[in-house]
Amino acid sequence: MFSQSFGHYLLNHGLITREQLTDALEFQKSVHVRFGVIAVDEGYMMPAQVEEVHMKQKQVDKRFGEIATELGYLTDEQVETLVSKQKQNHLFLAQALVDREYMTIDQFGAALNDFKNAFSLSDDQFEAIKSGNFETLVEKFLDTQGAEKKVIYGKYLSLFAKHLIRFVDDQVYLEVAAQTLPRHANWFVHQEIIGESPLFTAIAANEEVFLHIASQFAEEKLTEVDELAKASVCEFLNLTNGVYLVNMSNWGIELTMKPQAALESALVDGESFVVTVNTSKGAFQLLLSDQPERISIEPKIKSEQTV
Repeated sequence: MFSQSFGHYLLNHGLITREQLTDALEFQKSVHVRFGVIAVDEGYMMPAQVEEVHMKQKQVDKRFGEIATELGYLTDEQVETLVSKQKQNHLFLAQALVDREYMTIDQFGAALNDFKNAFSLSDDQFEAIKSGNFETLVEKFLDTQGAEKKVIYGKYLSLFAKHLIRFVDDQVYLEVAAQTLPRHANWFVHQEIIGESPLFTAIAANEEVFLHIASQFAEEKLTEVDELAKASVCEFLNLTNGVYLVNMSNWGIELTMKPQAALESALVDGESFVVTVNTSKGAFQLLLSDQPERISIEPKIKSEQTV
């Protein structure tokens, strides 16, 4: 997520073009190696063990190395070795931009320093963000939105970003949406969390991005928004919310969830915090509200499917 965020910083400051950014991110995507692949390549783990860890990540909010260590598949020393072998994402972006002569290495370094100063990042925060620390990046993202929104939405947004990158798309960039609410969504999946800290959660997407989320999460190519596609996106949201409930319970807050639902051509109104989530296949919107009772949803086509 850092490469996307920093790449858009370069774009917004006129240092590269949109075409150059797209090209560089595609190059980065082709060389990025996931933690589990490195573990197998080093002979530390078997493919079935890697898959077991990936499945466990759908139940708990922990890094690959943490879970693999708990299961006895990796030692702390092996995790440290793998971390050192997993290159930082910003180096992939630098390599792409320099190799294609879009920037010099000096220009890239100067822009990194400007980015750090623009967001008032300490050295530790900057290193954490470059190394893929979601919590720090989301925290700085929410700094511009005020302390109240950071408290209300920070933990959820951090978890959502992690799950999106783990299970759907590793090229993600967050922006605050220009409008307060999308009045209309091609496809709309929502779920309400209830309890002492209620939360309305929803994904609003066009058909192409909806199918991208569904295909990646279902791990098969889906070409139409059928029951499987809707169930897949619903389950992604439900999985994220389920792990969020576990996290909140660990912090002493007990919550429950209503069933998730998918609608076509929904009209949405009410007060919510809207985040535009940019993926490699386009953008969708994440809607969050700590006042679910103020959100109204009206399907233009009366075909709501509860999953």
